Amino acid sequence: MIGMEKQRVIVYVDGFNFYYGLRSEARWKKYYWLDMVKFFDLFMKEKQELVAVKYFSARPYDIEKKRNQNAFFQANKENPRFQLILGKYLKKEIVCRKCGYQIRTYEEKESDVRIATQIVADAYKKKCDVAIVVSADSDMIPAVELAKEAKQQVFVYFPPNHYSTDLNSICNSTVFLNRYESRFKQCLLPDVVHLEVADYDLPIPEKWKQFQLT
Repeated sequence: MIGMEKQRVIVYVDGFNFYYGLRSEARWKKYYWLDMVKFFDLFMKEKQELVAVKYFSARPYDIEKKRNQNAFFQANKENPRFQLILGKYLKKEIVCRKCGYQIRTYEEKESDVRIATQIVADAYKKKCDVAIVVSADSDMIPAVELAKEAKQQVFVYFPPNHYSTDLNSICNSTVFLNRYESRFKQCLLPDVVHLEVADYDLPIPEKWKQFQLT
């Protein structure tokens, strides 16, 4: 019937920003092993439908971090509404001007551009009616502005302990995820996730399990 269609919602998760929001405080680390689609489903209103959770990240060089992250990706990819879009890390050397000492670090590349491109493309292709941007990165502002020009509603969900005044000022509405810890608790993945295609039982990373026990 006309007027009964639900609003289509796409969630765009800045994985780097979201992860460091959880990492910023010990109490949030227990939620690394999170069912992303189930979690954001809880925020849907009666006349809304979650079409996709698009998760943007990059694979780190550290072997343990890469293994843990991959387990998280594989567990969430069991849900077809979870879409993973990867950028990359680049090695970066910083040289002290006084002593010449070199520090090797890594910088995430492409994720911001990929998120912005997806937000704008989906808005103009009318793939959703509502965009939820999960980030506190002010680099998202141009994409949010363009999406709103395309007559799309844009909400910003701030990860725990992260906030941007500029993002808050231009979106239709904001949500502070640290006020919804009960929903995080409801949406932890099981300790063992069965991967259907691979026919493999994937356990939670041991270090992440320890965070849940403390």
